[in-house]
Amino acid sequence: MEYIGYLASILIGITLGLIGGGGSILTIPILVYLFNINPKLATTYSLFIVGFTAAIGAVRHYRMGNIMLKPALLFAVPSLATLIFVRKSILPLLPETIFSSGGFTFTKGALIMALFAVLMVAASYSMISKGTDHPIKTQTSTVKTMLIGALVGIVTGFLGAGGGFLIIPALLFFNGMSMKQAVGTSLLIIAFNSLFGFLGDVVNGIAINYAFLLTIAIFATVGIFIGTLLSKKIDGAKLKPAFGWFVLVMGIYIITKELFFPK
Repeated sequence: MEYIGYLASILIGITLGLIGGGGSILTIPILVYLFNINPKLATTYSLFIVGFTAAIGAVRHYRMGNIMLKPALLFAVPSLATLIFVRKSILPLLPETIFSSGGFTFTKGALIMALFAVLMVAASYSMISKGTDHPIKTQTSTVKTMLIGALVGIVTGFLGAGGGFLIIPALLFFNGMSMKQAVGTSLLIIAFNSLFGFLGDVVNGIAINYAFLLTIAIFATVGIFIGTLLSKKIDGAKLKPAFGWFVLVMGIYIITKELFFPK
């Protein structure tokens, strides 16, 4: 299964490179189901893998002129604040066993995976539903951008997800960006949030297998180069619905597995 996991890791980068999000949607299931990583630790690993890969993609998009720094900053500040709060103050308070009844035990890890699956279903709707790829406004909606940034920080902090499915629509609808600008700016925001979140976990003393983590990151980086090159020839927005259906099926599978067929 590990060999499949390494190959699947390339898809993390390809997805980020093409549509500016969705990488973390793949990362958590790959870590948990193909590498048997504990869900809580998987959120930490996901922060580094997605953050590192997104940073590489952001550099490439910056060179192509696809990054808007002001909206990125409006997103990043409140997002980082809520991310740090969740990982430092909320996650540690959750007990390892949420509840137990008869022969059924619902653990902290199962809760994380179930919530992540709900996130996948919500993300799939965002990807499947048809929207415009053109700017809606020419002026930045500062308050809405910052509020969504704070929401993304909560999602990233609790689930280790980059939140690209929330970032992309916000950049399109509230900041007047083109799709390519939204993708590039989203990668910068995801990289900023995820890497700082990972550093926070390191400071808090979480044990990290750096050799494993760097290996996955390298495979994902190969994917981001592929995805960025493909983005020049393929409209990522057109691929979103197909990826959305895949994410929907995965989300339903995880919910079913965690609630009805726990380990």
